[in-house]
Amino acid sequence: MPDSDSPQLPRPEIYREPTDSASFGVVEKPLSRFETCYNSAAVRKTVIIILLAFAWEVGARLINNSLLFPTFSSTIITFIKGIVSGELLIKIWVSLKVLLTGYALGVALAAVLTAFGVATRVGADFLETLTAMFNPLPAIALLPIALIWFGLGDGSLIFVLVHSVVWAVSLNTQSGFLSVSNTLRMVGRNYGLRGLPYIVKILIPAAFPSILTGLKVGWAFAWRTLIASELVFGVSSGSGGLGWYIYESKNLLEISKVFAGLLAIIIIGLIVENLIFRTIERHSVRKWGMQA
Repeated sequence: MPDSDSPQLPRPEIYREPTDSASFGVVEKPLSRFETCYNSAAVRKTVIIILLAFAWEVGARLINNSLLFPTFSSTIITFIKGIVSGELLIKIWVSLKVLLTGYALGVALAAVLTAFGVATRVGADFLETLTAMFNPLPAIALLPIALIWFGLGDGSLIFVLVHSVVWAVSLNTQSGFLSVSNTLRMVGRNYGLRGLPYIVKILIPAAFPSILTGLKVGWAFAWRTLIASELVFGVSSGSGGLGWYIYESKNLLEISKVFAGLLAIIIIGLIVENLIFRTIERHSVRKWGMQA
């Protein structure tokens, strides 16, 4: 063991020649065209839609009965003709106008009920009781009552749409609020937040994934309820949107128009999901790191 009093020799400097990067092999390489396409969700979904359309075309040609199952090509031709003539556009506009009105009212009512449920214990009990009572009740079952109360008009459709939206949105929003961690809640309380500021600044951002899920579910329920209601409402009044268009085409045995109406509903659903809700999701929960 060397003596602690002995002088320390200076450590010799070590100098190494820089290594050529080529000796490391491939560190980074550009993605192939296939890998680039595969990493795009839009490309993957487009391929899935094309495969489904191809399966539709092949299956319809094997069945070989246009009254039972028209081909995809004939449905697309009918769909384009309906758009060009304006007939299908008018039906789409009639349905969307009523749908957006009922959806907006349902979301607004759900926001009021959920805020009341979060603010007080009585409100929470009130919301849970109403949700348990009315959420299992099919909206279409209320249509006869709506026709008696509001008559043959948009009011009946809006009433059943509000019913189909409000409970789905309220249930998911309340579930999201209840899942907010106590740490975030205490942070809001320590900053002196109470009432509406506490809900807006703490609960809503933390519960937004559940809220967004409720908005998606409410939109899907509203679409299904509207089409089903228009089938009955259209028979009663002789007018209506896409639901009446489908029903009327079925009575005239124009099955390609029936499928064109269904295709219009699918296309609108894809647009709303992939453009509107996906954009909201990308600029909120994904941006905040709450989803992968």
